[in-house]
Parts: sequence; structure tokens; C-alpha cells
Amino acid sequence: MCAILLSINPKYVRRIMCGEKKYEFRKNLCKKKVDKIIIYSTSPVMKVVGEAVVEDVLVDEPFKIWNMTKEAAGVDQSFFDSYYEGKTKAVAYKLNHVVEYKIPKLLQDYGINVAPQSFCYLE
Repeated sequence: MCAILLSINPKYVRRIMCGEKKYEFRKNLCKKKVDKIIIYSTSPVMKVVGEAVVEDVLVDEPFKIWNMTKEAAGVDQSFFDSYYEGKTKAVAYKLNHVVEYKIPKLLQDYGINVAPQSFCYLE
């Protein structure tokens, strides 16, 4: 089992927690098979606020990923298209069993001193 800690904008964290956003989009696929995502909410929250099981990982051309995920993307097509502008590959982690922590955690609780730009593996 492999877990990663993802830095996610608080606006999108809220959408994940309420079930509106069931996919987390990235430009690159992790080298290891990811089973769990630990959710770090970026500034101004700056805390680890929850986790989700990775049900599936979709990798394809951006327009195909959009067509597969648009109903539960939690973002509009304009944002999606600009995020993947000039890219030939899109990655979508399908989130399931999302848990919001009652008490958010600090990065230091995971042995991390600085928030990752995108993600980091957790042992």
C-alpha cells in the first residue's frame, strides 16, 4: 500500500469533502501505485484535513479524461482545459471513502516540514 500527501486548494478540498468533487486531477502519474491520498489544505488552512481511498486512476488525453469525469469533476471545463493546456496526458485519481478529520493534523505529524508543491510519498 502506498499513500501520498497532496497539496490541494481549500476551495477544492471543500468540494471533495462534500462529495461534489470525486476526482483529483494531476499532470503527472505517480511512479508508485497509490492506494490512499492524504489531503493537505493549502493556505490559509495549512493543515492535513482528511484522506481518501483511490478507487481508480484514469490516464488518457485531456479531452477523454474530461468526458469520463465531468459529472463529478468538481471543476468547470474552462478550468480543466486551462490546467491541461498544451498537455497530451491527464491523470485523474478517483476518490472514494473520503474521511474528514475531526481534528486537522499538522505536516509535522507526518514528518514533513514543508508542504509539497504537488505531492510527496508517505511511508
